[in-house]
Amino acid sequence: MDDGWSPRLISQVLAKEGAGDTGRVSYETIYQALYVQTRGSLRADLHRCLSLKRSRRKPRGTDRKSSSPYKEAFKISDRPAGVADRAVPGHWEGDLIMGGTASNSAIGTLVERSTRFTILLHLPDGHDSVSVAEAMIREMGKLPEHLRRSITWDRGVELAKYADIQTALDLKLYFCDPHSPWQRGTNENTNRLLRHWFEKSSDLSIHGPDDLASVAATLNARPRPTLGLDTPAQRLNELLLNAAA
Repeated sequence: MDDGWSPRLISQVLAKEGAGDTGRVSYETIYQALYVQTRGSLRADLHRCLSLKRSRRKPRGTDRKSSSPYKEAFKISDRPAGVADRAVPGHWEGDLIMGGTASNSAIGTLVERSTRFTILLHLPDGHDSVSVAEAMIREMGKLPEHLRRSITWDRGVELAKYADIQTALDLKLYFCDPHSPWQRGTNENTNRLLRHWFEKSSDLSIHGPDDLASVAATLNARPRPTLGLDTPAQRLNELLLNAAA
């Protein structure tokens, strides 16, 4: 749990590893052990290990706002149908996770749809469109061409330089419909996991590039149920090895 593993993931990994009957446990049992049953609140020494850091169990829900429609940009409706089935690698989803209002800090997040591999963008000089474009071009430029085919992003003003990004990386950038975070659901889920390290309302500018690299490596080494409990790092490595063969 210190590495952001949820009770459900712990339960699934125990089952995959073939633990004996005494070693298997359901995720609900783990939650019941963590929460004080009479009140439904979590013991103070444990609640910070959960990805949502809630001291009480609550229904999930999001209320994110998007802005700045780009009339000249590609819309998600323009995106090829083949992107949706995740059969072809190299299609990414991205967004910013924001720090507290006082710090006005942010970290850029990019997630590859087929492998769930995550790249974090260090934005020490702010999250204006120039800073975001430069960071994205720098980090994604390290990838081979077949692993950078498209990016899907919210309609935020931080992507105002989208044309520069498309030209530099030779890919297409698609924008979601307004108020539709589920259209980049892989990135939304990843951002939720990243809150284990980057808390809401905190100053994200205190995290340097080495910190971001360490967090990304930890997250990419986390088994994913959607990958049959493989890790994103394993899946990406397979793609790189197959391309080199």
